[in-house]
Amino acid sequence: MKYLLTGILTCSFSFLIAQTDFNEVFAAGVEDAERFTTDYLSPVSESAVFNMATGWYNSADAKPLGGFEISVIGNITGFKNKQDKKSFILNPSDYENLDFVDNPGTARPVSSALGDLEGIRVFVEVEVGPGLPPERREFELPTGLSAEGLDFIPSGYLQGSVGLIKGTEIKARFLPKIEYEGASVGIIGFGLQHDFTKLLPADKILPVAISAVIGYTKISGDYDLTEVSTIGGSDQRLESDISTWAFNAVVSTKLPIINFYGGLGYVTGKSVTDVLGDYTVGIGPFARTETDPFSITQKTNGVTGNVGAKLKLGFFRLNADYTLAEFNTLTFGLNFGFR
Repeated sequence: MKYLLTGILTCSFSFLIAQTDFNEVFAAGVEDAERFTTDYLSPVSESAVFNMATGWYNSADAKPLGGFEISVIGNITGFKNKQDKKSFILNPSDYENLDFVDNPGTARPVSSALGDLEGIRVFVEVEVGPGLPPERREFELPTGLSAEGLDFIPSGYLQGSVGLIKGTEIKARFLPKIEYEGASVGIIGFGLQHDFTKLLPADKILPVAISAVIGYTKISGDYDLTEVSTIGGSDQRLESDISTWAFNAVVSTKLPIINFYGGLGYVTGKSVTDVLGDYTVGIGPFARTETDPFSITQKTNGVTGNVGAKLKLGFFRLNADYTLAEFNTLTFGLNFGFR
């Protein structure tokens, strides 16, 4: 099992497209491989959506015309106590050819991409020729991040914001596509904030600001399976896109040095993972080649709430907040800007 963690700014979602062991399930056939991979990746896709929906604001007080801020933002989404997300129930009756070596025919929990259940062996029986008994193949199911001692998912990116007229602020986030050991991952996103208190005559003397913030983020990644695949074929690779929308109502104080902020929001997102290339399934006369065998689409949504603080020291600012959601996230920012 290989996990591609190249530092917090390279975004650990590259491991989502670097789970190379799962392709052994192709020995059971495309339908079984698709079913297993869907359940295996579902929790990590969900956590990725909630991770990337954060970090869009550190104040409800929108910048004036020409005001700007450039930020380096990091997120850490934890799942240490998410036991229900670390595994899923694999029921052999739902599969055509896949079964457990121990206690075959009995449903049992197996590791998801976040989990740590190790040493679970399964088998498939592959037809090898007319009149010949099937060949039995055994292999071990992949584990997840917890088995590597990681109970969190980090991400990071650059973000900028610029004030426009009438309490409106535009935002953008970006991480150039970074390549590492056959994988690459990149981030792009756009956001909009509007400060409703800027429309009030008493805005300059009000101690608080109230804003609405909308943000869209897309992560794109791919991974070359050619050198690690155990299945015959060519040009084998995974491509994954994760997109998320975040809608937030935000309130914050308006003090000279340290301020506090909080928000309530709604997150919706989708991940699409394409298994691409040619895969040879079966042996001898029963072998067949599957091209671009399947695509997995998973959707996620949920309510969020967060609280945070921001310290302003002239041109330099620091902020940190904690978001409560299906997957909780700690966000921190190093900011440079002009009011």
